[in-house]
Amino acid sequence: MGNYGSKLRGIGCPELEVNSVKRKSPEDRPVAKNIKKTKKAEVNDLPPHPAGETDETLERERVEHLGEVQIRDNHNNVSAKMAKTFSYRRQDVVQALPVKDFKERWPGLFEPSQIIKVYSEDGAGKVVEVPADMRARDVCQFLVYKSHCLDDNNWSLVEHHPLLGLERCLEDHELVVQVQASMTSDSKFLFRKNYDKYEFFRNPLKFFPEQMVALCQESNGSIPHSQLLQNFLNSSSCPEVHGFLYLKASGRKSWKRLSMFLRRSGLYYSTKGSSKEPRHLQLLSDLEDSSVFTVTTGGKLHNAPTDYQFCIKPSKVRSECKELRMLCAEDEQSRTCWMTAFRLLKYGILLDQNYKSPQQRKSPVSHFSTPVRSVSENSLVAMDFSGRTGRVIENPLEAVSAAVEEGQKWRKRGQRMKALGSPSPLQPSSLSSVIHRTQLWFHGRIRREESHKMIMQQGQVDGLFLLRDCQSNPKAFVLTLCHHQKIRHFQILPCEEEGQMSFSLDDGTTKFTDLIHLVEFYQLNRGVLPCKLKHPCTAVAL
Repeated sequence: MGNYGSKLRGIGCPELEVNSVKRKSPEDRPVAKNIKKTKKAEVNDLPPHPAGETDETLERERVEHLGEVQIRDNHNNVSAKMAKTFSYRRQDVVQALPVKDFKERWPGLFEPSQIIKVYSEDGAGKVVEVPADMRARDVCQFLVYKSHCLDDNNWSLVEHHPLLGLERCLEDHELVVQVQASMTSDSKFLFRKNYDKYEFFRNPLKFFPEQMVALCQESNGSIPHSQLLQNFLNSSSCPEVHGFLYLKASGRKSWKRLSMFLRRSGLYYSTKGSSKEPRHLQLLSDLEDSSVFTVTTGGKLHNAPTDYQFCIKPSKVRSECKELRMLCAEDEQSRTCWMTAFRLLKYGILLDQNYKSPQQRKSPVSHFSTPVRSVSENSLVAMDFSGRTGRVIENPLEAVSAAVEEGQKWRKRGQRMKALGSPSPLQPSSLSSVIHRTQLWFHGRIRREESHKMIMQQGQVDGLFLLRDCQSNPKAFVLTLCHHQKIRHFQILPCEEEGQMSFSLDDGTTKFTDLIHLVEFYQLNRGVLPCKLKHPCTAVAL
């Protein structure tokens, strides 16, 4: 009964106090000098109904209160209904009605809003009052407004469990209060960018290799590219993801390589090789009551065979490690495929709605929002404006030549500005040497491992980048860039020519007066990089 009471209090029920000692049978109860009278709020107390009231009349009052809670600013009427039906409600408590059913029967009993604390990457926290119907997307929009950030639909609320070493990004439609009810006191919410959240809609073939996806259990052929995502979103279809995964044995550090099958009904493993016959398939986890998490503690803690771990955590599990399903893929693409397929099969069309209509969803700060112009980097093309009219450059070699020429022009323009704004044109401007530190994509003296972690946390999409100080050369900088789910590092070296200091990424071929000009140039031109700079890896202080 004590556990039941704690569950009710965990989801906002304010009127329960459990005194298990007084509720024991007389022969088991220890002798005490001062025995207090039973309180009205004790779990096993069943007070009589108000005069003239029966179970039938109070049931009608309960049904009426369901309509009252839907009306705004109706707290007095709801409170009156709650007070009148107190004795009737105690019957559900004493009988230990399931918490989910109890909340559905008595919604007026629970607080209309709860307090949560959201943390940023630097450890700073912000307290937010969250209504019961507030979704993760709404909380993100509120924090974006309060932090004066650009709302580009890439912000996420992260459920972080430090003791378990797990975290996941909440889906935009999830109710934050419900998620918090399943978290322990050590768990917390993080506010972070996640460019990878809906990337599978834009590039599905990157996430679902043909050899891992089948249309249905009986089909061995490949899926048409146009139907790949529709098979996951359509509830009448039966897509299947199959392949080999390492499964950690419960309570042990050993791992076993098994053939796995992910379907709408759950995740299965084969007890006989790669056989998918029903008698050889064993259910490992149900999708409806579970969520997929990323493992943040690294492979050494769990003695994992590879670094590509993920975990399936049942919703009812709070801190019991033995109930976690620790899995390990053979490469990053395979892990991404399994985790993305899990989300699609669990939420289905809801993910499509979250992706297509973010502005149509209810927002607590919609009247503060201002229209923001967005430009798709994929629609940008190389242009030549040397003549009277501009033209599109279709020849790749000509485009590279134009990019180099443009870089030289930017360098000369910066030198002229230095000569005008600096007392001595031979001395480098102090502003250009430190102005990059004001940019969100610059992270100072962080280590190589930290830059890897930040890129992975914000989604390994093409063009995600950050700049940092070089550890080996105090005068140089490093560009960390993600391309094809691989993280690469490019050194930015200082160059001095005719007393003018500049920075170059390609051994002096293209030079820039400061790092801001360098970043802006490579956002428009690929140059020597494998792809353009598209998404800055940022950390916002709340």
